[in-house]
Amino acid sequence: MRIGVLGTGDVGQTLGAGFAALGHEVTMGSRDAGNAKAAEWARKAGGIARAGTFADAATFAELVVLATLWSGTENALRLAGHANLAGKILIDATNPLDYVDGVPPRLALGHTDSGGEQVQRWVPQARVVKAFNTVGHTSMIRPNFPGGPPDMFIAGNDAEAKRAVTEICTAFGWPGTIDIGGIEGARELEPLCILWVKYGFLTDTWNHAFKLLRA
Repeated sequence: MRIGVLGTGDVGQTLGAGFAALGHEVTMGSRDAGNAKAAEWARKAGGIARAGTFADAATFAELVVLATLWSGTENALRLAGHANLAGKILIDATNPLDYVDGVPPRLALGHTDSGGEQVQRWVPQARVVKAFNTVGHTSMIRPNFPGGPPDMFIAGNDAEAKRAVTEICTAFGWPGTIDIGGIEGARELEPLCILWVKYGFLTDTWNHAFKLLRA
């Protein structure tokens, strides 16, 4: 499969490397074709990885990963080109974090809206699935915890897209993927990121995740 990654940070690099390790072709996009971080990532990832612009990545891809800082998300999608994303699965790994008061951050929106819903409104023809936003980037691929593997929570409006993302999660080492419904479920998933971050700041540990225990 051809994968486009929008964003050159830790999340984009980790998920991009995960796809490349499975044999998928990956293009990492950024604002500028000559982005040094994207070029270095592509060099390390090997021959099936390349770097380009947001539009290059979106045009190339059959499936797109959105892994930008929230402040740059709308612009990244605009530069990627809404037509280039139409009909494609868009994994939204972002969180609408606001650092105006420093750290830990707060959510920029919530309760009656979410970042996931905003992304779906920005690119209405894309098949948005919220995923990978409730765990740190170091545990996104092959999560390894003493208590066993955690669960991945996903939300989106397109059932076929969610099945595809569930298969990706399984391939990445997540045996439990929990579908919580439509994209409005991001209203519950994005606050989990804040819980994850606050626990990290309080304990100075960043290797934790969530698991749903069933009776």
